[in-house]
Amino acid sequence: MANNAEEIKKFLRTRRDAVRPSQVGLANCPGRRVPGLRREEVAQLAGVGVDYYTRLEQGRLTSASEGAILSIAEALRLTQAETQYLRDLLRPQPRRSVEQAPPQQVRPDLLRMLNGLHDQPAFVLGRRNEVLASNDLLDALFTPFNHRPADERNLLRWMLLDPAARSLYLDWAQVTAEVVGVLRAEAGRHPHDPRIAEFVAELRSVSPEFRTWWAEWTVVERTWGTKRFNHPVVGRLDITYEALSLPGDPDHILFVYVGKTDDDLEKLRILASWYAQSHPQPQRDGAGEQDPRHA
Repeated sequence: MANNAEEIKKFLRTRRDAVRPSQVGLANCPGRRVPGLRREEVAQLAGVGVDYYTRLEQGRLTSASEGAILSIAEALRLTQAETQYLRDLLRPQPRRSVEQAPPQQVRPDLLRMLNGLHDQPAFVLGRRNEVLASNDLLDALFTPFNHRPADERNLLRWMLLDPAARSLYLDWAQVTAEVVGVLRAEAGRHPHDPRIAEFVAELRSVSPEFRTWWAEWTVVERTWGTKRFNHPVVGRLDITYEALSLPGDPDHILFVYVGKTDDDLEKLRILASWYAQSHPQPQRDGAGEQDPRHA
């Protein structure tokens, strides 16, 4: 990924281009050369100096006060996730070496809780979209992550590169683009993580869709919602999901899926029964990166 100045420059420019003058009460005068806002218009709307905003967008300033960040975010009509991303870019955390970064480990009690959810697919994602742990019903719905080597359990890589994922999601392009936006947010939160940079470089080299979505600078926050599947075993399946931040594990997100209707709940039970009969149960004796089944 680019250095922090380039990240700031490209993000602000794409967000400025995305705002139409009419959206912020400005007249769209004839002969206007840009479809979005001019720099001086952003500065006016944000209540900051034109020179200040220009230097910021050109990457000549790499930090800003909280007040300036919020004012610029409002002028550019940024979402909550985009505002946090801008905050991460302009107020980055101190550089931390790989050796200092804590290992991504799933607590044993949390792993037992996942395995106790028999009717709800559930999994824990790490900061680079690694599936750190999953229960059997999630593996039945997606792919047997528990049977894959630790370095082949990345959700986004699977969604982009496995044809089965494209067939599974009825809204594959929308859902996958959103996960790319989540990775963008993670990159902003962890600007000095070389493994995120390596992961982005890998996906850019193998996926044209990823290259397109990454260049759009969309930032997405994990929250809640619905997903639609066409599963080869149970057919059409709709679920609702919650993405939960874990206390004490800020880089871990717990996802829990629930069938949207009684019919969907029954299909999940059928899927669980099918998976139990067709896949051997892996021995679950630990958690974390040291355990190859839950890294």
